[in-house]
Amino acid sequence: MVLKERGPPTHYREIDRWEDGVGWLAHPEERMARASHCLAVDGAVWVVDPVDAPGIDDLFAEFGDVAGVVVTMDRHGRDAETVARRHDVPIHLPWFVDRSFDPPVEPVRGTLGDTDFRLLRVVDLPGWTEGALYDGETLVVGDALGSADYFVAPGERVGVHPMLRFFPPAALRGLAPERILVGHGVGVTEDATAALSHALSHARPNAPRVWLKGLRAMIPW
Repeated sequence: MVLKERGPPTHYREIDRWEDGVGWLAHPEERMARASHCLAVDGAVWVVDPVDAPGIDDLFAEFGDVAGVVVTMDRHGRDAETVARRHDVPIHLPWFVDRSFDPPVEPVRGTLGDTDFRLLRVVDLPGWTEGALYDGETLVVGDALGSADYFVAPGERVGVHPMLRFFPPAALRGLAPERILVGHGVGVTEDATAALSHALSHARPNAPRVWLKGLRAMIPW
């Protein structure tokens, strides 16, 4: 299994479906498990951190018309420009994230457009700035949380990023989501609040296990 697929995808795998959105893995076999999502609000679709795939527009169309593409962090440009151009919509970027795109960029301040998704500032480090979206029910996090194998220790359904384990994002504490959508891996759709609490409280004590797992994965046997 490769870490990251470089070629164009031939198919995608649907994940995280609920009444107001759905996610997909454009390269289901890769270890990075790059996940993307669309959020539907009053017939408008917001495409988050997209990795493009054949037929993905049909998935969006189930929920409405695309209103915008959202990039949550500086490293998640992915195929945002391609999707935004195809649908002739702007790219929405947290105001504190320094990233340039060819399509028009609209900074997100407070909330995303006319939705109830408010912007959380979850990472602000040199070379890594990241925002998350939360509307009281759905929490969308690009990199600070993940469920891909290299993110989680035994017993964790979602885990804090290996690089943030000693200082998990304070902005995520006290949230009570019904579902957690992540940028790497399948989301958490049951008992999400408990999964988030466990991830944050066990981030530091479980750090050595996660780091060792990552080290083993890089060593050819």
